[in-house]
Amino acid sequence: MKKVYNVAGHRFSIEMPDNNPAWEMMHGNYDPFLADDDGDVLFAVRYVDIMPDTSAKRLVTKDCEGEGFSEIGLYELDGRWLIEMIEPFGAEPTLFLLCEKDFSEVWFHYTGDARFSIETVLMVVFAFATACHDTLQMHASVTMHQGKGYVFLGKSGTGKSTHSRLWINNIEGCELLNDDNPVIRVLADGSVHVYGSPWSGKTPCYRNLDVPIGAIVELHQAKTNVIRRLSLPAAYAAIYVSFSGFRFIKEMADGLHATNEKVVSRVPVYSLDCLPNADAAFLCYKAVAQ
Repeated sequence: MKKVYNVAGHRFSIEMPDNNPAWEMMHGNYDPFLADDDGDVLFAVRYVDIMPDTSAKRLVTKDCEGEGFSEIGLYELDGRWLIEMIEPFGAEPTLFLLCEKDFSEVWFHYTGDARFSIETVLMVVFAFATACHDTLQMHASVTMHQGKGYVFLGKSGTGKSTHSRLWINNIEGCELLNDDNPVIRVLADGSVHVYGSPWSGKTPCYRNLDVPIGAIVELHQAKTNVIRRLSLPAAYAAIYVSFSGFRFIKEMADGLHATNEKVVSRVPVYSLDCLPNADAAFLCYKAVAQ
């Protein structure tokens, strides 16, 4: 079976056997993004029963954000990329991806949890394949208000989801767009939009919507609520640590850099030192949305 999805204007396909249990698991979050199978796709992902011999692989880099995150190993193999992933707290790779160098075609095999594997494959390949197309897949929470999106960045545990909820609970007319992996895209007319995606962490919010970005806010836990607008270099740095992609692949790094530059030149970026209270939401709202 083959299905096509459209996320942030990027079409991609996935093929797996009809009886693969992952199809049933994908209904809730992927169905809003289903597209007709009548056009080109940016990348195609296919499940294989057996991976080819990988003994000749050459390590490029390994990456892990920390405890509780997957470890990703990037290798070169016969003119392609090989990605091996170890699930959080696992010991051996359970997910394998063989990719063309531009990520236009990907073959994958998994031996671990089906839901984790499919989510990881599509989220990772999407981030990599779109990196040179004015697109950033973010680790952020996004709240919409009066037709604009407000993107909240920060390290894990900083309170991005909490701050979104504070806006929604205290400021009339706010709605959640995505709570973990929204997509930022610079459009051909130069405008910058934020999109919902099939990936939203622990909060089930899978909305096939997009809005112009009103502001990007980097959150920091603090004992007082203070907000300030960041300079262009500081804004670039704040966004740089919040999007997905392998900086070790030059073409990908160049594409991400170019998009980041476009975003910070068009969208105001702020730093918010905050407590997890309504006052922080009101202060931020008044600074960035009024």
